[in-house]
Amino acid sequence: MRILVVNPNSTASMTVRIGAAARTVAAPGTEIVATNPPTGPASIEGYYDEALAVPGMLAVIDRHQRESELAGTVIACFDDVGLDAARSLATAPVVGICEAAMQTAGLLGGRFSVVTTLARSVPALERLAQRYGMAGRCTIRAAGVPVLALEDPASGAVGRVRAEIRRAVEQDGAETIVLGCAGMADLARSLSEEMGLPVVDGVTAAVKLVEGLAALGLRTSKVGGYAPPLPKAR
Repeated sequence: MRILVVNPNSTASMTVRIGAAARTVAAPGTEIVATNPPTGPASIEGYYDEALAVPGMLAVIDRHQRESELAGTVIACFDDVGLDAARSLATAPVVGICEAAMQTAGLLGGRFSVVTTLARSVPALERLAQRYGMAGRCTIRAAGVPVLALEDPASGAVGRVRAEIRRAVEQDGAETIVLGCAGMADLARSLSEEMGLPVVDGVTAAVKLVEGLAALGLRTSKVGGYAPPLPKAR
Protein backbone atom coordinates (compact mmCIF):
# COMPACT_ATOMS: atom_id res chain seq x y z
CA MET A 1 0.00 0.00 0.00
CA ARG A 2 1.05 3.62 -0.51
CA ILE A 3 0.59 6.25 2.22
CA LEU A 4 0.97 9.94 1.50
CA VAL A 5 2.54 11.86 4.39
CA VAL A 6 2.10 15.59 3.84
CA ASN A 7 4.06 18.16 5.80
CA PRO A 8 1.87 21.27 5.29
CA ASN A 9 4.79 23.67 5.69
CA SER A 10 7.34 24.31 2.95
CA THR A 11 10.51 23.23 4.80
CA ALA A 12 11.82 20.25 2.83
CA SER A 13 14.43 19.24 5.40
CA MET A 14 11.68 18.73 7.98
CA THR A 15 9.75 16.64 5.48
CA VAL A 16 12.78 14.36 5.10
CA ARG A 17 12.89 13.78 8.87
CA ILE A 18 9.14 13.19 9.03
CA GLY A 19 9.33 10.67 6.19
CA ALA A 20 12.21 8.84 7.86
CA ALA A 21 10.24 8.53 11.10
CA ALA A 22 7.21 7.24 9.22
CA ARG A 23 9.29 4.56 7.48
CA THR A 24 10.61 3.22 10.79
CA VAL A 25 7.15 1.87 11.65
CA ALA A 26 5.70 1.16 8.19
CA ALA A 27 4.87 -2.48 7.60
CA PRO A 28 6.65 -4.45 4.87
CA GLY A 29 4.98 -3.54 1.60
CA THR A 30 3.95 -0.07 2.76
CA GLU A 31 5.44 2.74 0.70
CA ILE A 32 5.73 6.11 2.42
CA VAL A 33 5.55 9.13 0.10
CA ALA A 34 6.62 12.15 2.14
CA THR A 35 6.18 15.57 0.59
CA ASN A 36 5.36 19.22 1.24
CA PRO A 37 3.90 22.11 -0.78
CA PRO A 38 6.51 24.12 -2.71
CA THR A 39 5.14 27.37 -1.30
CA GLY A 40 3.56 28.48 1.95
CA PRO A 41 4.81 29.19 5.47
CA ALA A 42 8.19 27.70 6.41
CA SER A 43 6.69 26.64 9.73
CA ILE A 44 3.19 26.58 11.20
CA GLU A 45 2.95 28.49 14.45
CA GLY A 46 -0.56 29.75 15.07
CA TYR A 47 -3.85 30.28 13.27
CA TYR A 48 -2.53 32.59 10.55
CA ASP A 49 0.10 30.10 9.40
CA GLU A 50 -2.51 27.35 9.44
CA ALA A 51 -4.75 29.27 7.05
CA LEU A 52 -1.88 30.01 4.66
CA ALA A 53 -0.82 26.36 4.59
CA VAL A 54 -4.17 24.78 3.71
CA PRO A 55 -4.47 25.60 -0.04
CA GLY A 56 -1.01 24.26 -0.84
CA MET A 57 -1.57 21.12 1.21
CA LEU A 58 -4.90 20.40 -0.50
CA ALA A 59 -3.28 20.84 -3.92
CA VAL A 60 -0.61 18.29 -2.98
CA ILE A 61 -3.21 15.76 -1.81
CA ASP A 62 -5.30 16.25 -4.94
CA ARG A 63 -2.31 15.79 -7.24
CA HIS A 64 -1.06 12.64 -5.57
CA GLN A 65 -4.44 10.93 -5.44
CA ARG A 66 -4.90 11.65 -9.15
CA GLU A 67 -1.47 10.20 -9.97
CA SER A 68 -1.62 6.97 -7.94
CA GLU A 69 -3.85 4.92 -5.68
CA LEU A 70 -3.38 5.84 -2.02
CA ALA A 71 -4.26 3.77 1.03
CA GLY A 72 -4.54 7.00 2.96
CA THR A 73 -3.00 10.35 3.85
CA VAL A 74 -1.31 11.58 7.01
CA ILE A 75 -1.38 15.32 7.74
CA ALA A 76 1.97 15.83 9.47
CA CYS A 77 1.25 19.00 11.41
CA PHE A 78 0.11 18.77 15.02
CA ASP A 79 -2.54 21.45 14.47
CA ASP A 80 -4.32 18.94 12.15
CA VAL A 81 -4.28 21.68 9.55
CA GLY A 82 -7.17 21.53 7.08
CA LEU A 83 -8.19 18.05 8.27
CA ASP A 84 -11.89 18.35 7.49
CA ALA A 85 -11.27 19.85 4.05
CA ALA A 86 -8.75 17.12 3.27
CA ARG A 87 -11.23 14.42 4.28
CA SER A 88 -13.78 15.95 1.94
CA LEU A 89 -11.30 16.07 -0.93
CA ALA A 90 -9.55 12.73 -0.50
CA THR A 91 -10.99 9.44 -1.63
CA ALA A 92 -8.96 7.45 0.94
CA PRO A 93 -8.84 8.02 4.73
CA VAL A 94 -7.03 11.07 6.10
CA VAL A 95 -5.53 11.00 9.61
CA GLY A 96 -4.21 14.04 11.46
CA ILE A 97 -1.26 13.47 13.75
CA CYS A 98 -2.81 15.27 16.74
CA GLU A 99 -5.89 13.06 16.73
CA ALA A 100 -3.76 9.95 16.16
CA ALA A 101 -1.40 10.82 19.01
CA MET A 102 -4.11 11.75 21.51
CA GLN A 103 -6.14 8.63 20.82
CA THR A 104 -3.01 6.49 21.13
CA ALA A 105 -1.98 8.16 24.38
CA GLY A 106 -5.46 7.55 25.75
CA LEU A 107 -4.88 3.82 25.38
CA LEU A 108 -1.61 3.86 27.32
CA GLY A 109 -2.40 5.67 30.56
CA GLY A 110 -4.84 7.87 32.41
CA ARG A 111 -3.58 11.44 32.09
CA PHE A 112 -1.22 12.67 29.42
CA SER A 113 0.52 15.91 28.56
CA VAL A 114 1.16 17.35 25.12
CA VAL A 115 4.52 19.10 24.91
CA THR A 116 4.44 21.49 21.96
CA THR A 117 6.61 24.29 20.63
CA LEU A 118 5.43 27.87 21.32
CA ALA A 119 2.77 29.22 23.68
CA ARG A 120 0.83 30.64 20.72
CA SER A 121 0.03 27.05 19.67
CA VAL A 122 -1.55 26.09 22.99
CA PRO A 123 -5.09 27.49 22.38
CA ALA A 124 -5.41 25.62 19.07
CA LEU A 125 -4.35 22.36 20.69
CA GLU A 126 -6.74 22.89 23.60
CA ARG A 127 -9.55 23.18 21.06
CA LEU A 128 -8.44 19.97 19.39
CA ALA A 129 -8.34 18.18 22.75
CA GLN A 130 -11.97 19.23 23.27
CA ARG A 131 -12.92 18.10 19.77
CA TYR A 132 -11.33 14.68 20.29
CA GLY A 133 -12.89 14.17 23.72
CA MET A 134 -9.56 14.38 25.56
CA ALA A 135 -9.79 17.74 27.32
CA GLY A 136 -10.44 16.15 30.70
CA ARG A 137 -7.44 13.86 30.44
CA CYS A 138 -4.64 16.07 29.16
CA THR A 139 -2.68 19.24 29.68
CA ILE A 140 -1.01 21.25 26.92
CA ARG A 141 2.48 22.61 27.59
CA ALA A 142 4.77 24.80 25.48
CA ALA A 143 8.52 24.27 25.64
CA GLY A 144 9.26 27.73 24.20
CA VAL A 145 10.86 26.23 21.10
CA PRO A 146 10.32 27.70 17.60
CA VAL A 147 9.49 24.92 15.15
CA LEU A 148 12.55 25.50 12.96
CA ALA A 149 14.84 25.38 16.01
CA LEU A 150 14.18 21.64 16.03
CA GLU A 151 16.20 21.53 12.80
CA ASP A 152 19.29 22.95 14.53
CA PRO A 153 21.14 20.60 16.94
CA ALA A 154 22.93 23.59 18.46
CA SER A 155 19.72 25.43 19.35
CA GLY A 156 19.13 23.66 22.66
CA ALA A 157 15.56 22.89 21.55
CA VAL A 158 15.68 19.21 22.49
CA GLY A 159 16.89 20.09 25.98
CA ARG A 160 13.95 22.44 26.48
CA VAL A 161 11.53 19.76 25.29
CA ARG A 162 13.13 17.28 27.70
CA ALA A 163 12.82 19.75 30.60
CA GLU A 164 9.16 20.40 29.81
CA ILE A 165 8.44 16.67 29.79
CA ARG A 166 9.92 16.40 33.29
CA ARG A 167 7.72 19.27 34.48
CA ALA A 168 4.66 17.60 32.94
CA VAL A 169 5.35 14.42 34.89
CA GLU A 170 6.11 16.22 38.16
CA GLN A 171 3.44 18.94 38.04
CA ASP A 172 0.63 17.48 35.91
CA GLY A 173 0.83 13.83 36.92
CA ALA A 174 1.29 12.87 33.27
CA GLU A 175 1.53 9.12 32.70
CA THR A 176 2.13 9.48 28.97
CA ILE A 177 3.69 12.25 26.89
CA VAL A 178 2.61 13.36 23.42
CA LEU A 179 5.10 15.26 21.29
CA GLY A 180 3.14 18.21 19.92
CA CYS A 181 5.02 18.88 16.68
CA ALA A 182 5.83 16.78 13.63
CA GLY A 183 9.37 18.14 13.81
CA MET A 184 9.83 16.11 17.01
CA ALA A 185 8.97 12.82 15.31
CA ASP A 186 12.48 11.41 15.53
CA LEU A 187 12.73 12.04 19.29
CA ALA A 188 9.97 9.77 20.60
CA ARG A 189 11.86 6.52 21.12
CA SER A 190 14.93 8.02 22.76
CA LEU A 191 12.85 10.24 25.06
CA SER A 192 10.63 7.30 26.02
CA GLU A 193 13.66 5.27 27.05
CA GLU A 194 15.20 8.20 28.90
CA MET A 195 12.04 9.23 30.75
CA GLY A 196 10.77 5.74 31.52
CA LEU A 197 7.22 6.31 30.24
CA PRO A 198 5.45 6.19 26.87
CA VAL A 199 6.27 9.11 24.56
CA VAL A 200 3.93 9.19 21.58
CA ASP A 201 4.75 10.73 18.21
CA GLY A 202 1.75 11.49 16.04
CA VAL A 203 3.44 10.80 12.69
CA THR A 204 4.19 7.18 13.47
CA ALA A 205 0.86 6.68 15.25
CA ALA A 206 -0.98 8.05 12.21
CA VAL A 207 0.88 5.75 9.81
CA LYS A 208 -0.20 2.70 11.81
CA LEU A 209 -3.80 3.95 11.94
CA VAL A 210 -3.89 4.38 8.16
CA GLU A 211 -2.48 0.89 7.71
CA GLY A 212 -5.15 -0.46 10.05
CA LEU A 213 -8.00 1.31 8.27
CA ALA A 214 -6.71 0.01 4.93
CA ALA A 215 -6.45 -3.54 6.27
CA LEU A 216 -10.06 -3.32 7.48
CA GLY A 217 -11.18 -2.03 4.09
CA LEU A 218 -12.62 1.14 5.62
CA ARG A 219 -12.79 4.54 3.97
CA THR A 220 -14.05 7.98 4.95
CA SER A 221 -17.83 8.28 4.79
CA LYS A 222 -18.99 10.50 1.94
CA VAL A 223 -22.53 10.75 3.30
CA GLY A 224 -22.77 14.12 5.02
CA GLY A 225 -20.04 16.54 5.99
CA TYR A 226 -17.23 14.77 4.14
CA ALA A 227 -19.12 14.60 0.85
CA PRO A 228 -16.89 15.46 -2.14
CA PRO A 229 -16.55 19.16 -3.02
CA LEU A 230 -19.21 20.45 -5.35
CA PRO A 231 -18.05 21.49 -8.82
CA LYS A 232 -17.96 25.26 -9.03
CA ALA A 233 -15.82 28.13 -10.24
CA ARG A 234 -12.80 28.61 -7.99
